[in-house]
Amino acid sequence: MMMESPDASCVSSPDVAPNPSSSALRPKSPDDKEKPTYIRFLVSNAAAGSVIGKGGSTVTGFQSQSGARIQLSRNHEFFPGTSDRIIMITGTFSEIIKAMELILAKLLNEARAEDGDDVDPRSKLRLIVPNNCCGGIIGKGGSTIKSFIEDSQADIKISPQDHNFVGLNDRLVTLTGCLDEQMQAIILILSKLTEDSHYSQSIYAPFSYAVLYNAGNFGSNGAGGKYQNNKGLLSSAATTRSTVGSQENRGDALTFGVADEHIGAVVGRGGRNITEICQASGARIKISDRGDFVSGTSDRKITITGSDAAIRMAEAMIMQKVSSVSESEIRS
Repeated sequence: MMMESPDASCVSSPDVAPNPSSSALRPKSPDDKEKPTYIRFLVSNAAAGSVIGKGGSTVTGFQSQSGARIQLSRNHEFFPGTSDRIIMITGTFSEIIKAMELILAKLLNEARAEDGDDVDPRSKLRLIVPNNCCGGIIGKGGSTIKSFIEDSQADIKISPQDHNFVGLNDRLVTLTGCLDEQMQAIILILSKLTEDSHYSQSIYAPFSYAVLYNAGNFGSNGAGGKYQNNKGLLSSAATTRSTVGSQENRGDALTFGVADEHIGAVVGRGGRNITEICQASGARIKISDRGDFVSGTSDRKITITGSDAAIRMAEAMIMQKVSSVSESEIRS
């Protein structure tokens, strides 16, 4: 997950220590739900501004009350095919649920203040879920999603996978209902997702959807045909816990970790792959020497330097190489 910096594709609000006094307000959940996880959803640009608040005061307060971390994509950096920004909340299950309650209640109250009695109590909320995790929500013969609809009274619909954006490996799950119905649906869905190891591991995947908008332009520099049919540009790269390690964004440089055994796929025979990535993106790429790992991991460090667009394109192309080899390992 890339953190705040001039070249990062995600804006991080300040870290705030959990507020112990708020713990009593958080819903109880099973012990296995108290490990770190995340949820992502879409909001309009205007709603994102409301969540942030003046000088970041609102989002800082929400973090303090919930204990969760709340991150937003940049202004005008939208989920592919929409005009909505992305909010990502990370923390334990109960911290995330509390943060969701705070955010959705604020947006509902603002809608009521603006529209008065005309506001529709049943609104739509779109969650972002990795494609390979949607089967768990649907269940055999649709049994799981049917039970979620009955238990929450919210309407739940999962969009088909969008193949218009190269490498997009996420789908939208739309929840329609009043605040209480949406919250109950969120609890049920997130509870199910936390049981999926792939979902928990994808918390480490890059948060750089902006790359996908340019994916169709790869062909203009001769690289297009090589990437059109590969799956999992972003999310599947984290299907193995060691694939994507810690990340650090420093000005015009991005440093992140890739498992040592996957470096060969990035470099290619005789350095062919990394040369093509450098030429296609215009970025400079440096890979740490053998044994020079991201602290506390067995991941080699990859540092990309260049313009914001070049860094994003190079990162996407690298992750595509990593994801393809990871998927081969899973199939075997």
